[in-house]
Amino acid sequence: MTQQPLTQQPLTQQPLTQRPLTSLLVANRGEIAVRVFHTARALGLATVAVHSDPDAEALHVREADAAVRLPGAAPADTYLRGDLVIKAALAAGADAVHPGYGFLSENAGFAREVLAAGLTWIGPPPEAIEAMASKTRAKELMRAAGVPLLDPVDPADATAADLPLLLKAAAGGGGRGMRVVRDLDTLKEELEAASAEALSAFGDGEVFAEPYVERGRHVEVQILADSHGTVWALGTRDCSLQRRHQKVIEEAPAPALPEALRTTLHEAAVAAARAVSYQGAGTVEFLVTADGRPYFLEMNTRLQVEHPVTEAVFGLDLVALQLRIAEGAALPLTPPQPAGHAVEARLYAEDPAQDWRPQTGVLHTLAVPGEVRVDTGFADGDTVGVHYDPMLAKVVAHAPTRAEAVRALAHALAGARIHGLTTNRELLVRSLLHPEFAAARLDTGFYERHLGALTEGSPDATLAAVAAALAAAAAAPDAPLAARLGGWRNLRSQPQIRRYSAAGTAYEVRYRPARSGPPELVDHPGVRVLAAAPDLVTLEVEGVRRMFHVKHKSNTGGTGAGLEAAETYVDSPPAFGGGTPTLGAHTLTPVPRFTDPQDRTEPGSLLAPMPGTVVRVAEGLAPGAAVTAGQPLLWLEAMKMEHRIVSPASGTLTALHATLGHTVEFGALLAVVQEETPA
Repeated sequence: MTQQPLTQQPLTQQPLTQRPLTSLLVANRGEIAVRVFHTARALGLATVAVHSDPDAEALHVREADAAVRLPGAAPADTYLRGDLVIKAALAAGADAVHPGYGFLSENAGFAREVLAAGLTWIGPPPEAIEAMASKTRAKELMRAAGVPLLDPVDPADATAADLPLLLKAAAGGGGRGMRVVRDLDTLKEELEAASAEALSAFGDGEVFAEPYVERGRHVEVQILADSHGTVWALGTRDCSLQRRHQKVIEEAPAPALPEALRTTLHEAAVAAARAVSYQGAGTVEFLVTADGRPYFLEMNTRLQVEHPVTEAVFGLDLVALQLRIAEGAALPLTPPQPAGHAVEARLYAEDPAQDWRPQTGVLHTLAVPGEVRVDTGFADGDTVGVHYDPMLAKVVAHAPTRAEAVRALAHALAGARIHGLTTNRELLVRSLLHPEFAAARLDTGFYERHLGALTEGSPDATLAAVAAALAAAAAAPDAPLAARLGGWRNLRSQPQIRRYSAAGTAYEVRYRPARSGPPELVDHPGVRVLAAAPDLVTLEVEGVRRMFHVKHKSNTGGTGAGLEAAETYVDSPPAFGGGTPTLGAHTLTPVPRFTDPQDRTEPGSLLAPMPGTVVRVAEGLAPGAAVTAGQPLLWLEAMKMEHRIVSPASGTLTALHATLGHTVEFGALLAVVQEETPA
């Protein structure tokens, strides 16, 4: 698993108009900070990281030449404190600041403060950021530039004929402050919720409404512009597969677009960039209707998460070009020609089957095979916390054709070893192999239609349990009684038994240890043990030889083989026959012979479904209040996503333990609702 080297596109030989850079601070964290450092080192620049307290040992900190602490944990106290970031840059001797994406990357005030401090800003002019910062103001500019737009809808005058509506935060992005409204009766409530979320995320509660286009495509154009008047339109990307308005799978070029439409999108994107005298890397996003009509959505005045697919197709290093443009270099008049197709999947620590619930904990193993590019902010043993986005990595495949790129990416993800956290890996593989995706029938409603089928059922873990039991036995052999007494008897020993649970299903494995060679399985017809070691088990299944890699996590938190394993991870090659792929990855929990009594909770208890921060409490909520089933009581924010906690039944709130701003752990008691007794 390596990040593939990037090509540095040569620029013109015109002398630089700005001073050469020597040291770069990245005002960000995680994957994007590591990715920028990768290029900075290749260009001979010193690198400086900033970090919150939870990120003190993060990969981006370990990768940098120097690091500066931002005291605190919450983004508002750390990565969103522009004054602290600038102070860190000056203290570490950096002469430039790269904002990455998110956090302060589209904050015109921060860009001005960076420049005022005598530092080089790796981004567009503050005036361009400001012009595009508000989606409502940006649309006015685009209308004047002749870029096609959806007509806005005044929520106060909305009628049933205007439905469905899309509510959007005027500031920021990433799906925050967005709601789809299909019922006028819920419009007021959704407006308030969208405004509150936007205010919390971006410090601006402005929300606007526009028609929601059913089955539209999200298509965008990568822009790169220098300070000498040259603007490149680097092809299209399709980002239609989204969850909660956040992208999951992206590809370049956008497939199945008529050439005339591509030309229209390129021309509109260039017009948008010229309208604000843009410089650097940016993205112009469009919504394309089912009948092929494009509408401007917004312009992101920064590097996009999905920029690697454009880099792969055009053979460019966009970060290197950002840095050179900031030094005053000029682009050639025309960009290089694209070649092949690239597809990117975002690997998240989340459970798609449980309302995309984010996951936290230790990432014991992250290994992706194949000739793919992996951009990540984590290494084996790192902890995924509650404060930030749950994306573990971006995995990118590039090939001569779309079909080859999709197949390579699906195979790499299916064969990845990911231990310690529930992820969306299986969803990604199934999405890539879905007939609609394979046929390039793409739209933003993909997961609304197919999520149930894409997440239903888990592959049977029987063979994984067998491998786990045999590996554990090899690590600490279960000697029969005769052996412990000093000799073997002629009678066959009683079977040894190990039990596991996986995805709510119990598995029991019976086997007999042998005097020499591997154990013999009991009650597993058609399965023969060829070899068993603590980390590798080889079975013959109906005549087919299969290998199972086994990794144990001990109760003490480390990894290794042993009888006291808290979790066992078993990986085998995936199977792609028969349409739906079967992933050979399983997490099993050993079941002890005698279990401890389970802690009981009071009926009606509302437990935190994840670690998070209480960001809203229903107005007037207090012990003694009457509540109804399904009524939102609390809102938790975890990993940049907001989750509603609703009343499980109609009755009386008898206890409220959560308060605004309170950080809670998974399973923490938030409140208790006493269900009303039927008359």
